[in-house]
Amino acid sequence: MSITLSNLPYDKNALEPHVSAETLSYHYDKHHRGYVDKLKMLIKDTPFEKLTLEEIINKARKEARVDILNNAAQAWNHAFFWESMSPNGGTGPQAQIKAMIEFEYRDVDDFKREFAEAALSLFGSGWVWLVLDRTRLRIITTGNADSPVGTHLDPLLTLDVWEHAYYLDYRNERKQYVETFLDKLINWTFAASNLVDLGSSRAA
Repeated sequence: MSITLSNLPYDKNALEPHVSAETLSYHYDKHHRGYVDKLKMLIKDTPFEKLTLEEIINKARKEARVDILNNAAQAWNHAFFWESMSPNGGTGPQAQIKAMIEFEYRDVDDFKREFAEAALSLFGSGWVWLVLDRTRLRIITTGNADSPVGTHLDPLLTLDVWEHAYYLDYRNERKQYVETFLDKLINWTFAASNLVDLGSSRAA
């Protein structure tokens, strides 16, 4: 199994003015590519080399291989993050996921407030996730490179709140970055498709 750098699902200028082409160039070509390249170096000629990215994360977590885990999780997290944004994002969730949000958070605006609070309360670097916890939605945060992959939590969406994700465009204004993601970029179609895929896999 060859570990490769996932393609961006849009051009680097497609998210402007909300995320600049300069930010995406640094974030994708330097940071994401760096995690993939370092991971390939770490697993070369080891039992990890023939595994999928998800299998590498699970095995590294069990064996406390922090170096491999960090780079594998960051490679996975970033690929998932690109899909969590869309040039046509922020239009509102589809019916099924909207109903689930309203069950947990009353309405979409309350969901956005709780998601933003989670992002702003996360000290340092990390990620904010909308996950499916068996049958219910939850907002969780993970520090640094941590990821829900390999746990009982199934990710539907994520937001990268490492400073390199937003500093060129927003400087230290994480709040503005988070609100822009929720209002203009969040890819509800991607979240809905993940929910459908989970339902299909559990029914199989």
